[in-house]
Order: sequence, then C-alpha cells, then structure tokens
Amino acid sequence: MDRKAVGLRIKQAREAKGLTQEQLAEKVALSASHISVIERGMKTPRLETFVDILNILKVDANSILTDVLVVSNQISSSLLHEKLSALPEMEQKKILKVLDALIQAASEKI
Repeated sequence: MDRKAVGLRIKQAREAKGLTQEQLAEKVALSASHISVIERGMKTPRLETFVDILNILKVDANSILTDVLVVSNQISSSLLHEKLSALPEMEQKKILKVLDALIQAASEKI
C-alpha cells in the first residue's frame, strides 16, 4: 500500500474542508503530530481512526484508497453513472462530449 499517497489524499481532503491538523486531531482524539505522521505516510491509522477521519472529512474510503483497491475503478464507474443519471439529458450529453474529448486526447498520448 502506498501510505504516502493515502496520507496525501487525507491531507487534501482535510484542507478542502478548511480544517487544520489541530482541528482534525481534536475531532478524532489524536495529537496534531499523529495526524501529521499519517498525512506524511509514515504510519497507517488504525481502522477505527481511519473511519473517524473519513466521516469527519465527509469523504468515502474509495477516494482515499483509489490506488490501493482493485475494485476502485468499478466503483468509480458506478459513481460516475450515478452522478450522470441524476442530471437532465442535455447536461448528460454535454458531459459525455467532454469525456469523449478527454478520452481521445488521452489515447493520442499513448
């Protein structure tokens, strides 16, 4: 498992919520230095702590463990489908055109 990548995504999620390490630490009953160690990928949090962090940051485990989970691509596809389905048809078509362009550009780089 790439602990540094996982820690970085936790840090990014924390910063996106506008929380400091101290504020997150207080909410999960840890020290700010322990949060720092997790975010730098030096330690993996216990499962209970990991779940607490995710709940406080309001992020799902898949987004944090994206390169660790084998099924994350399937889950991402499912989430994408779910989000697209919630949009009006015209918006869906616009987004699909953008996706087509991105896929085309990515395939040209290969």
